[in-house]
Amino acid sequence: MTYFPQWRVRQGTGDGQGAVIGTEERLPWPQTIAMGIQHVVAMFGSTVLAPLLMGFDPNLAIFMSGIGTLLFFVFVGGRVPSYLGSSFAFIGLVILVSGYGGQGPNPNIGVALGGIVACGIVYALIGLVVMAIGTNWIEKLMPPVVTGAVVAVIGLNLAPIAVKGVSGNSFDAWMALVTILCVGLVAVFTRGMVQRLLILIGLLLAYLIYAVLTNGAGLGKPIDFSGVANAAWFGVPHFVSPVFKADAMALLAPVAVILVAENLGHIKAVSAMTHQNLDRYMGRAFVGDGVATVLSGSVGGTGVTTYAENIGVMAVTKIYSTLVFVVAAVIALVLGFSPKFGAVIQTIPGPVLGGVSIVVFGLIAVAGARIWVENRVDFSDNRNLIVAAVTLVLGAGDFTLKLGQFSLGGIGTATFGAIILHALLSSGSGRKG
Repeated sequence: MTYFPQWRVRQGTGDGQGAVIGTEERLPWPQTIAMGIQHVVAMFGSTVLAPLLMGFDPNLAIFMSGIGTLLFFVFVGGRVPSYLGSSFAFIGLVILVSGYGGQGPNPNIGVALGGIVACGIVYALIGLVVMAIGTNWIEKLMPPVVTGAVVAVIGLNLAPIAVKGVSGNSFDAWMALVTILCVGLVAVFTRGMVQRLLILIGLLLAYLIYAVLTNGAGLGKPIDFSGVANAAWFGVPHFVSPVFKADAMALLAPVAVILVAENLGHIKAVSAMTHQNLDRYMGRAFVGDGVATVLSGSVGGTGVTTYAENIGVMAVTKIYSTLVFVVAAVIALVLGFSPKFGAVIQTIPGPVLGGVSIVVFGLIAVAGARIWVENRVDFSDNRNLIVAAVTLVLGAGDFTLKLGQFSLGGIGTATFGAIILHALLSSGSGRKG
């Protein structure tokens, strides 16, 4: 058995449903490249939005997401399909430790970067432990009812961000609905590769409609292309060095637990979709993600995590080839070196990006529910019922706990709450109500 798979070429059926392409298979290169582009589109909204919310450089975040994805690919031997993008789990704590005001570049980004590096180190150490002794202890702490709830919570927690972004006026709200409809129509009424590129094509259709309605008919804020014309084609991202402060590192290091839950849920979801047991790559996946986070934080990028957005794309397209993510990573690297690309992305209207985000964040939430279904979680068991119910509300409501200077946001509270609540309830008799 070689370290990397020997990918077999498979042809799509073009029958509307499409052939299932396994992790160790690939489509012909033109289709593989097209799918790589779709995965870039899927991760793009969150990978760019997260650094913007923290005052980081979006171009650098895109670049480091490509580097991180390639590192992950190497660590897991090309066996686990995954894209690493900016993690939203860091946002609240990064803003806290850096005192970011919410506008422009973050002047204290170095302090946040030191904490991100510390988190990545803890994450990688957890991965080494898993490689040494297996995943049983993690699965006891985070069984399917917990991981499914945590994955679903991430989508639900992000939902207000997408909705708020399209609620500025009635035109934006309607345009977001048009975008959702475009994606839905492509998903249901097209066939073959067009259907598999539903997010990319849906976004392009909505972009075109927006341009016609605004630049053409003057119904809303027109798209301004002047920034694209003035931007350079090539430019090196602006790198920043971390500053290591004990208090910031102590606050951000525990985020590793959330990343473990995200990654565990991702691998379980992909295992269920591909009908392959990928548990043996769990430790290597954690180490790869941790190392990628350390490297990203060391040069000014965001902490990274496996992306449920891309799980959603795989769930719809049924294409799990790991080579698709190599293509996506290379595209991200190229785009990260192009200010022109950054300027083009800035032209995507907020309502269009918001509409796509609503679809993608919804797919994340559904991916969590899929974990429950695939693992046959028994909700007639009151333990599972309470754990799932409480976790979903804590995360969706962004329940925040503060202990002195320490603040734990909704995703963190939901994650730790699910783990602790399940452990406490499992210590009893566990009788069904």
